[in-house]
Amino acid sequence: MNLFSHFRPIGLFCILILFMACKDKPNGKPGMEESLVPSLKNTFSYDFFIGAAINGGAINGSDTLALDLIRREFNSITPENIMKWEHIHPFPDKFNFEMPDKYVRLGQKNNMHIVGHTLVWHSQLAEWVAQVNDSASMAGLLTEHITKIVGRYKGKIDSWDVVNEALNEDGSLRESIFKEVLGDHYLELAFRTAAKADPEAQLVYNDYNLTHPEKREGAIRLVKNLQENGVKIDAIGMQGHWNLERPTLEEIETSILAYHKAGVKVLITELDITVLPNPWELEGAEVSQNFEGNKFMNPYPESLPDSVQNQLAERYADIFSLFAKHRDKIDRVTFWGINDGASWLNGWPIKGRTNYPLLFDRNYRPKKAYESIMKLKK
Repeated sequence: MNLFSHFRPIGLFCILILFMACKDKPNGKPGMEESLVPSLKNTFSYDFFIGAAINGGAINGSDTLALDLIRREFNSITPENIMKWEHIHPFPDKFNFEMPDKYVRLGQKNNMHIVGHTLVWHSQLAEWVAQVNDSASMAGLLTEHITKIVGRYKGKIDSWDVVNEALNEDGSLRESIFKEVLGDHYLELAFRTAAKADPEAQLVYNDYNLTHPEKREGAIRLVKNLQENGVKIDAIGMQGHWNLERPTLEEIETSILAYHKAGVKVLITELDITVLPNPWELEGAEVSQNFEGNKFMNPYPESLPDSVQNQLAERYADIFSLFAKHRDKIDRVTFWGINDGASWLNGWPIKGRTNYPLLFDRNYRPKKAYESIMKLKK
């Protein structure tokens, strides 16, 4: 008897088991069949999650092109607006869960890493929150808001942006309604409450300009203060609202290393690279700032010149090379939007401009920047 033929059924059985294990691989990793398809999520499947912020059109299925792109290219999703306070908790006794429920079901159906954005933020608040002016009522309000939302999605949402943009540029705490009424304690309350509502979820502090030295030091102080008080905080979300030159690769790397040394994971959140000039060298993502523009501030109304396309591609390739270098420190890279046409940067910091900050153009086609990133792994 041929010894190989004797063991062939066992070998085939093992192969079948291996195939099924790969197909159902957890944490958003591609299955065997899916991994054969070239995509961002497959290219970086063993480095970090590749995410995108998605809007209502993708969530409710009306934007089928966006939905197809999300399913093909990404293994993590973040809701652009539907979970911000003014939408999800517009009145003291009313929560809107219809769209968030659809969002979570979309992520579950496609085996994605699901992000909740955001629980506590000074902007896009419901108007009634500003009327709360005593500490006991505000503490109760924050506790209810966080407990109700996180509790509803316990075990379904993997990562929460618990507190968003709480720092000034000098690293001090921003004056918000929460700080005004509760003092610095509101940060600890928010993270404690989120941890209690879902002990397994990843809890994140998210902010822009976290590559700037003073703000970076402020974020590290925030992390250490929480840690020293026994409060769970798992990651820093470095918003990547960057441009073709700044921050430098050195500034980005220094920041990744500093946050990792502080004992938290690093997430690159809200990544987009503006190709347009900004007024007064404005940086960051303070949504309250918006200015009327002129032709100089909107230099590419019809299309992006090849020279700038090449700059953008090179910039993205350099940034992703750095991310891959530090794959052990980075859990997720999330783009703020699906394609250029849906980017918030068409309206910020100047309304009515035409920007080109993402990897896919207005027709959902991959750009040179996409190709430059994909080539990194070949």
